[in-house]
Amino acid sequence: MSVRMILYAPNVNTGGGFVLLQSILAAWPAGEPLEAMLDERVRTKLSLAENITVQWVRPAVWSRLAAERQLRRSAGRGDLVFCFHGLPPLLPTPARVVVFQQNRLFFGLTPLTGFRPKTAVRIAGERLVCRLFRRRVSTYIVQTPSMARDLQSWYGGPVAPDVRIFPFMEPFTDLPAFLPAAADWDFVYVADGEAHKNHLRLLAAWRELAQLGITPTLALTLGPRDYLLDQQVTALREECGAKIVNLGQMPHQKVLELYGKSRALIFPSLSESFGLPLIEAQCIGLPILAPETDYVRDVCVPAHTFDPHSSRSIARAVRRFLAQPEPTVALNLPTALWTILTQA
Repeated sequence: MSVRMILYAPNVNTGGGFVLLQSILAAWPAGEPLEAMLDERVRTKLSLAENITVQWVRPAVWSRLAAERQLRRSAGRGDLVFCFHGLPPLLPTPARVVVFQQNRLFFGLTPLTGFRPKTAVRIAGERLVCRLFRRRVSTYIVQTPSMARDLQSWYGGPVAPDVRIFPFMEPFTDLPAFLPAAADWDFVYVADGEAHKNHLRLLAAWRELAQLGITPTLALTLGPRDYLLDQQVTALREECGAKIVNLGQMPHQKVLELYGKSRALIFPSLSESFGLPLIEAQCIGLPILAPETDYVRDVCVPAHTFDPHSSRSIARAVRRFLAQPEPTVALNLPTALWTILTQA
């Protein structure tokens, strides 16, 4: 490879972004040198080839700024900086900059109300960086057509950005068997507890179902930072007998095994750039209940859809999947209206 490549991926340490990062590092050509700047939190999770040299970046402001200064000193004309974390460099560089944009939150389409204050401040700052320094980006790589449309609309200006649509993921080698009759869970939702993942409406839907005597099981994968949401899960179980369990964060292979132990994936997220669990579920043959949105239709064909802003709509989709649909209204003849009026 004639071009010197610098992979810049601070803050990529969990979720679908980390899964994709693992896949591109594993696919790097043997014998070709690669310089990478990676999040310190993935140091023990990665197995790196000897031709990949890494500078580890700690999850602290001072370390991130030091990495930005190092990137500016290191990257020269003719080099290619691949920003895998979705942000352009803070400091200008003569190198060609390619940004892998995998975070729709950066476009400002999702309100920050409901996010933890610290998270909301961080996202607001990241949105500002994306906006102010977008002209430094030579090429954006996205994974879906709807992501490309949103990016082009967000970018603005008289000159359209160079946007390439290139979906990718590591092929499955050991898929779990999908055996719905032997499933441990009726539904599974693989996601952290950030506000746009929409857990609160999902919990409200399970409350509505429990109040009707419908209690499907639901497995969540909330992490340690989501302890307040986990407390709400516990309170909901005690309040109305809803059958919801938080299994905690788990390695990717365990997530795949979890799909094989479930009857369906429910995915109420308000915004996704790719939706890796949707793709994984479809590959396995797991039925999907998801919002009627572009990001969903880009990557899968759901069995049932719903309005993600309505807990009632989510509950109704669950009932349809369980073959217990909510009955529709019974129609009356117009003449009966007069009878009702006289009895009022």
